Amino acid sequence: MILSDVRPWGGAGMDVVIADGVITEVVPAGIAGGDERLDGGGLLALPGFVNAHAHVDKSWWNQPWVSFGGERTTQGRIAHERAERDKYGIPSVDGVVAVLREFLRHGTTATRTHVDVDLGIGLRGIESVREAAAVLDGAIDVEIVAFPQDGVLRRPGVLDLLDQAVAAGASHIGGIDPAGIDRDPVGQLDGLFEIARRRGVGVDIHLHDHGELGAFQYELIAERAQDTKVTVSHGFALGEVTGERQEALLDQVATAGISLATVAPVGSAPLPWRGMRDRGIATGLGTDGIRDLWSPFGDGDLLRIALGYARLHGLRTDEELTYAVRLATTDGASYVDRQRHDITPGARADIVLIDAENVPDALVRVPSRKLVLAGGRVVARDGEVLV
Repeated sequence: MILSDVRPWGGAGMDVVIADGVITEVVPAGIAGGDERLDGGGLLALPGFVNAHAHVDKSWWNQPWVSFGGERTTQGRIAHERAERDKYGIPSVDGVVAVLREFLRHGTTATRTHVDVDLGIGLRGIESVREAAAVLDGAIDVEIVAFPQDGVLRRPGVLDLLDQAVAAGASHIGGIDPAGIDRDPVGQLDGLFEIARRRGVGVDIHLHDHGELGAFQYELIAERAQDTKVTVSHGFALGEVTGERQEALLDQVATAGISLATVAPVGSAPLPWRGMRDRGIATGLGTDGIRDLWSPFGDGDLLRIALGYARLHGLRTDEELTYAVRLATTDGASYVDRQRHDITPGARADIVLIDAENVPDALVRVPSRKLVLAGGRVVARDGEVLV
């Protein structure tokens, strides 16, 4: 198939040649020959968005409204979710399919999602997410993190469940606030990394603890990360410590090969993005929860998250605004186990067409996606999902 006359990253018009779901050539517009052609109309072309941090098992998208409740703390929201989720049928295959289709509508073609694994729900969440991905027949790549939202050590038996989750299809195991939730950071991290090394999977840890407490846990994670693929999600402390302390912590994170995932929440301290970029610290953007028992907000649009990242971090120049979009696209490759993710030969043909002058224009206006290709097939057009 020829996707003709598109402007990758706002450049000159090009034809993109696709075979077996993979880009084989990118040549000047009008050169590529073939019987099956899809006219791109000179639109801006970006790689499919990669959601590096989601919770698709929790969402009630496209279902009747549920009012927000519970205490406005991490512990309070955990308790509220545990008390209410069965009433609303969370998790369910239909619920996951609904939110994944919304991802596709906005141009997200791959996601890493944290799926609850706990003593009440067991592995049902992982089963629901895998079945939902199968319903969509590969339109969206889904990588699963087995996530112990309610803690690890404080709930005996959760470590065994995480071990079982790997056999059930999880590519990472998660953790949450080793100090703030379990109050035993060394014990939680030792337990998680033992499973990860033995099973050959990655670790992705929610770290909400602030300031020096959070920085201390970064150090503990870095000590254990040398032979394991590790992501710290949220990780507010890295933006809260300052001066030499921050520089030293950045060096430790870079040396250990730790990546970060952020949802750029309003009111949080900006991450030291220049220091992270200059040290080669991978950064991915995610939506976090979308209309769930934690929050009524979210719509699955990762371009809107990239705009939030740009605002939070004070990005203004065209180069900086394009950097924010790259975080949401090409730089997300490693979060979904891809060697490359761009509009280049050898990459999966995940392409989003947007009616915009250039990348900064697309970011600040967040226009609707005109066409979304996933693996070379059209999965959404003019806001209508076709799978």
